[in-house]
Amino acid sequence: MRNIRFLPALAPCALALGLFHALPAQAAEDDPRFTLRLGAMNIDNDNTLRGSTNIGGQDFKLSEDFKMGGKEWEPRLDGLFRISDRQRLIFDYFKYDKDRRETLGDTISYNGTTVPAGSFVKGELKYQVGSLVYDYSVVDGEQFDLGLQIGAEYAKVSAKGFADLGDLYQGRFLDESTDGIAPVVGARLTFTPSENWLINIQGQYLNTRWGSFDDYKGDLSRANAIVQYNFNRNFGIFAGYDWFKLDADKRGADGTVGLKQEFKGPLAGVSLSF
Repeated sequence: MRNIRFLPALAPCALALGLFHALPAQAAEDDPRFTLRLGAMNIDNDNTLRGSTNIGGQDFKLSEDFKMGGKEWEPRLDGLFRISDRQRLIFDYFKYDKDRRETLGDTISYNGTTVPAGSFVKGELKYQVGSLVYDYSVVDGEQFDLGLQIGAEYAKVSAKGFADLGDLYQGRFLDESTDGIAPVVGARLTFTPSENWLINIQGQYLNTRWGSFDDYKGDLSRANAIVQYNFNRNFGIFAGYDWFKLDADKRGADGTVGLKQEFKGPLAGVSLSF
């Protein structure tokens, strides 16, 4: 499973290979062969850690919501390689990497246990998603285009927690991570109301049972929409909104642990076409 981490690098290679072939005769001559969008997303995140186990015949359940602090900008990349008038390869990549630390300002004593000032709890959250899909336009009009997608998506998520609470506790109390690849299906709507304007809406879905995500069972959903203004054939700017959600559970001998992560926020960037 570890050798699948090359997927985010696979798409540029696939796109580059296409540049060595002549443009198919059915491709629209005026449309760019390759489009690359470089942007960033202002991310707001919501996370839920849940679990269940049985101790001494008694069932216990936990569901705890937590945030990683304020919003911040993270890079986002997508590319399109036009094979023909109806066929495309589309690549998307997104990552999120943040940690949060809470430090105790004053010493606390309780029942003979002292937690000294400067004690802390620290959490780390890392998340990345990359997809490469084949897109076929089942409807191909002058101002409206409907595409259906199938391909592969790679996802990696890890959550870690550390604490230094004096004599009470020291060490790592959370260390959950998984990565894998799975088939993904999706759909795309593209509107071109004029020569300079483009509106693109896309949604994708995968189930972890389709791929290699260890013992995690759940799904990953994503959707985004952008509005793009092209100053000329080669350069444009865009803005929009992006949303991702991962919801998965892992069953072990001692019980079940689950993680739900949702990332959403506005995005903006530049578009380069050739």
